[in-house]
Amino acid sequence: MIDFRYHLVSIVAIFLALALGIILGSTTLSQSVTKGLQRQTSSLARSNEELRQSQARMEAQLKGDESFARAMGPHLVADRLNGQSVVFMETPGASNDSIEQLSALAKSAGATVTGRVTIQKKFLDDNQTGTIDELANQLRPAAMAFPEGSGPYEKAAAVLASAVVTRDGAMTGREDASAASVLGGFRQAGYVTVSGKPGQHATLAVMIAPSSLYAYEGGDSDNRALLALAAALDGTGRGTVVGGPSTAAQKGGLIAALRDSDTVKSVSSQDTVDTASGQVVTILALQNELGGRSGRYGTGSGVNGYLPSPVPAAGGSG
Repeated sequence: MIDFRYHLVSIVAIFLALALGIILGSTTLSQSVTKGLQRQTSSLARSNEELRQSQARMEAQLKGDESFARAMGPHLVADRLNGQSVVFMETPGASNDSIEQLSALAKSAGATVTGRVTIQKKFLDDNQTGTIDELANQLRPAAMAFPEGSGPYEKAAAVLASAVVTRDGAMTGREDASAASVLGGFRQAGYVTVSGKPGQHATLAVMIAPSSLYAYEGGDSDNRALLALAAALDGTGRGTVVGGPSTAAQKGGLIAALRDSDTVKSVSSQDTVDTASGQVVTILALQNELGGRSGRYGTGSGVNGYLPSPVPAAGGSG
């Protein structure tokens, strides 16, 4: 906002200066009008400088806040996820930096990070739905039954979720033959890549939203496909948070789509995950998910607040 006002004042000052130059060349304009324009030009120049200084102060403050949150983050989240494990789901166009920073913070909170599953753009191609449906039917665990009317992405989401998260304490930290088969099948088909050991069944999941909007024809369908996966992760594990930058909370973004869907009732969202404070809030949101509490956090439209209120107690991971 300040940046816009700064430029607006600059433009107005320029045009007034041009007008003043023209006026000074005229012999018909009164001296009083000329002096009035000079005063306005000087006033706008002062306002311009004040706005520039105010913007510089705000930028310095934001930089300081970010440095503080980065330094204090590990202490603020310590022991909040003790005994838990986290898997990361990277969507096409998501920030790798956010995942790396969140991964380190989750470990500071006492959690084990099993690994990462990166969804490839091919997974969202419209011409792949038939193949995805066949693959999901082929790889689904023997005990899994798809709800009536499930589409290809709902089926694929359920199968993928079964391979990476669990509510069963006996399965946590273990990769069984089914998980290996599912991840291997989707990887061979070119739909995902994996790093670490995501098949070791984490208790919690974090999905990182794309940094840019899917602003092309079919983008809404791509968001729905990713939301199906978020919902499946939440239903199969102990909780899921979808995190992204502020752009993801704008119309057409994944977080905006989440907040406009029924999935918002069970899956938390955080729309400043590219900042140190937003990453701390993501850990707090995961802690709340363990207690069955979901929320919308950040600065975008429809949030409950920047962070959970009340803030969950330290060490209360459940």
